[in-house]
Formats: sequence, structure tokens, C-alpha cells
Amino acid sequence: MKNTAKLQTLSPTKTPKAQDPAPTKMTSAQKIGDLLLGMKALSQDQLHIALHEQKTTKEMLGEILVRLGFIDQDVLAIGLAARAGIEPIDLSTTYFDTELLRQLPKESAAMALALPLSLDHHKLEIAMADPFDVIALDEIRRHFPRTLQIVPRVASRSAIEALIANLDNSFGSIDDILTHLETGFREPDAASYEHPVIQLVNHLLTDAVRRGASDIHLEPEDNFVRIRFRIDGTLRQIRALHQTHWAALSHRLKIMAGMNIADTRSIQDGRFQLQINGDDVDFRVAIMPSVWGETIVVRLLDHRKSLLPLAALGYSTTCEKKLTQIFEKPQGLIFVTGPTGSGKTTTLYSVLKKISAVDVHIATLEDPVEFQLDLIRQTAIQSSTGLDFAAGVRGLLRMDPDILFIGEVRDSDTAQMALRAAMTGHQVYSTLHCNDALGALPRLMDLGLNPRLLSGNLSGLIAQRLVRKLCPHCKTERRATNDEMSIFRQAGLIEEDSPQLIAEARGCPACEQTGRKGRTVIAEILPITPALDDLIAADAPRIHLLTQARIEGFFTMQEDGLTRVLYGDIAMSDLRRAVDLSRLTMTTPVRSSRTAA
Repeated sequence: MKNTAKLQTLSPTKTPKAQDPAPTKMTSAQKIGDLLLGMKALSQDQLHIALHEQKTTKEMLGEILVRLGFIDQDVLAIGLAARAGIEPIDLSTTYFDTELLRQLPKESAAMALALPLSLDHHKLEIAMADPFDVIALDEIRRHFPRTLQIVPRVASRSAIEALIANLDNSFGSIDDILTHLETGFREPDAASYEHPVIQLVNHLLTDAVRRGASDIHLEPEDNFVRIRFRIDGTLRQIRALHQTHWAALSHRLKIMAGMNIADTRSIQDGRFQLQINGDDVDFRVAIMPSVWGETIVVRLLDHRKSLLPLAALGYSTTCEKKLTQIFEKPQGLIFVTGPTGSGKTTTLYSVLKKISAVDVHIATLEDPVEFQLDLIRQTAIQSSTGLDFAAGVRGLLRMDPDILFIGEVRDSDTAQMALRAAMTGHQVYSTLHCNDALGALPRLMDLGLNPRLLSGNLSGLIAQRLVRKLCPHCKTERRATNDEMSIFRQAGLIEEDSPQLIAEARGCPACEQTGRKGRTVIAEILPITPALDDLIAADAPRIHLLTQARIEGFFTMQEDGLTRVLYGDIAMSDLRRAVDLSRLTMTTPVRSSRTAA
């Protein structure tokens, strides 16, 4: 009987232009180093360093380049694919047939670094980290009929390892672990025995990373402990454990985070790092005493998902153009605003990563340093030693920087020093907590900045929110309600009265029946022009600033979000959770805030 495995993928993921292969120049005989140079993913100096390292370690050149941080696994996979004439595949958007996966045992999949994708007639399509590995191909053939033609697709090693590590048989289920914990069951092989509490914590941490959670909430109640993951900005209850397991679970997390396990009445915080699926993941642990015991929140910082190129953040085409317009200014203050968790720091990290170069000195002040970036001098705030943001800026200005990144402007001294740095010809990036782009101006005045001095030294204001994206596998269409049609017309996005089709969530296995997969950015971006500078210097009312901004093409987050609803990227209900549509205001018509999907 024919066994057909249906492969469901999104449209091919766009690769950053610097990494796009040039098919006309690449042959199978081409060396990987020369190939990466041709892709502009590697510099000549980096290649020389890696070749020198290879003489000592005898490792594969690609592995050395990844280990030194010159390229990542995805770039290496693209290079291998180009050299072999094989198409790459994005496993994050692939739906696997579980029956087909079971035909290749986990041990064999791990050894071959391969996963079967589809089986159609006499052709087996398989994702591989190295399509030239003859031993891996032989291992695959052991579990499938010899008559099958194997068609390899190249995927990054990290993506394959992550999927293999989280196959159904990766380790015992949480119910098995709890049974061991309650019964005291001990494995026959004492040398390989791992205490059930350690297994339980490792299970929760690994599962959170696999599912893309940003936080783990462990909340004791009267008779049970609630465990919730924050995924795509929304909390989801994962498990409820009996109260008797809480003491051991909390003690294990405290030990891992370097906390005092005997203190149950104080606020504590700590951190630790684990390697999960071949990648380093940082965990920050915060403990707060509550009525039924200590509440623990673990924040996950996954380097792979947080250090994204600017093009991968989800900005609309129009917003990207305005961002570029702001970043090209040689000096001035640039603020990204929004509430906690709106992606402000991620955006600025992406910008810094894009503009970093050997001929530019970029220095940062952060509290704390979340991710380490190449070519950027990063300093962590240490209030206990007097190194706060204001003192740090004073020190950095003596270090001849070209660009400064201040983690947050939160007091008058820091605001004054940031303005002084901009006035002396530096480009200064920072964040503010306020609701929208124009809201940054009264906030800066409240921090003591003189509007006449701020005028001419402010390059741009950016406000953003993160909104859940609809799952591309299962989203459906429906007619917009009369209320929704009224909102679209008020925003100037539609003119006709005929019903408009918009997308909504349904749910499928690929999105865990939520109907959502990932998050995207909606934003309002305000480059400061000479006309706006004059209004700022005159301390003009908000309505005058907004009117002038509208004349120059400004649109709000609400309008950007509504455009994304019309494009089918997000649901109206998710947009309402992110922004207040009742504050939608029009001073000049805006037909569309996005020129391309």
C-alpha cells in the first residue's frame, strides 16, 4: 500500500540579501570558504583565521566558522545547499508526518542528522545537515526499501538536532517522571540514574524552549501548582501538579540559579545557562513570596530567536523604509518606545547588528547585557559600584565612540547625558516607556530636557507592539462585521461599502490548535523633519505635531495593524488586544500603510 506523507510548508522563506547564493557562479567542486566569500557571508580575514585554526584542530572548515561565530548554522546550510545544487528547507515551517518519522528510529536520525519529509511512490525526500555523508545515507537506507530514491534537502544542523531531541520518544513523559518521583522508582543502571526532580525541571525547560516560550510561570495555589508558558505573548496553562511536588521543584530551580534555598520570605533573582539542542539558552529566575508560597517566573533568552536580522522582525515595507531613513542620519537621538515586552531591545539589537562594522565604534550601556554582539563594546550597569547610565555615558564619551546604545532613559541625568552625546555629533539609540511615538516628547520634557535644545538633535521616534500572527496552515476567511467595516473606513483603508473579507484563526496541529504561529511587529515611525523641529522648539501642542506629521506621511500603529488585518497576517481580535482602536484618529486620509505584503 502506498505510504504518502504530506509535507506542508509555507512559501519559501526569504533569505537576507547578503546571504543569497548566486547560482551561476557556484559549482559542486567549489570550496565552502570561497563559496561563502562569494555570498558575502564571510570576510577574507575571517576565512584566514578559520584556516589557521583548522591546521591545529583538523576540524571541518564549516564547523570552525560556526564555532568562532563568523557564520551561523543556517548560513552554512545555505552554502552547502548551493555547492551541492540542493534546495534548502526551512524546518520551522514544515509539518511532519508522524508515521513517517517513526520509520527512522531516533538513534539513527541523530547519527545521520536527518529527518524524513515525504514519501511519494519511489521517492523519499529527507532533510539532512550534510547530504555528502555516505555513512548517514547508508543508515537511512537501513530503515527504508532499497528501491527508494533518496532526494536530500539541506537544513541547518541546529534545526535538525532540535527536532530530533524533541521527538515523542526523546524521554519519558511528565506523567512517568511524576510516577518515579512519587514511588521512588530507581533505574536498574545506577550509573545513568537521574533524580526525577532533575528530570522534571529539565523536561519543563526543554519543552519551553521547543515551544518557543518566553517565560515559565510556576504558581502555587492551595492544593496544586499551576505551570504556564508565555508563548507568542499569551499565557497558556501547561500542567497542574500536586502541591507535594512544589518544595522539591522550587529547590531545584533555586540551586540552578544560585539562590538561597533556605530563604522563602524574600525576593530573590538569579540566572543560569544551559545548552539545549546544541544552543546556549540563558534562563533568568525571579522569585516573589505570595499567599500560597513562592511564585517563580523563569525568563528564557534564546540567542537564536532573539538576535534576528532586521528584515526578519516583521516590519512592513513602508516602516522599513522609514527606519532606514532614520538610521542613515549621522547623529541625533533615536528612541524606540512601547511597554515592557513590545520588542524594543530586540529591534535595537537588530539595528546594531546590521550597522556594526570594523570602521564603526559602537558602545552600549545595558542593564543587564542580554546578548553579546560582535564588534560592539558592551558594558553592564553596576549600580553598587556607581556605574549607572548617566556615569556610563560620561565614561563612554571619552572612549571615542561613533554610536551609543543606552538600554533605557529612565531619569533626568541619563536624559541630559544622552542629549549631550547627540549634540556632540554622536548617534544615540535608546528606549522609553510610553504609549506612542509622539508620547515620547512630553516624556522627555518631563525628564527635564529643554525643547529648544531637543530640537535639531532628535532624529526619530519609533513606537511598536508585538501581535500574534495567524497560522498560515489553517487560517480561514470571513466577512468583516459592520463595526469592523466602520473602523476600516475611518482609517481611510477602504472606500467601498461592500463586505470585506478578513482572516481569522481556526487551529491545527502545526499551531497546537491555537490558530496562531509566531508574532510580528506593528509600528508607527516618525522621522523628525525641519518642520517638526520648529514645532518641537516652540513646544507646540500634540495636535499640531500630529497634523504636520500627517502631511509628511505619518501613520499610526492602529492603521498599520488594520492594514495587516486586511492582508490576512493577523486577526482583528489580536489587534484589539495590542492597541486601542477607539483612539483611531484621522487628520488626513491614509490609503494604505503597507505597500507590499
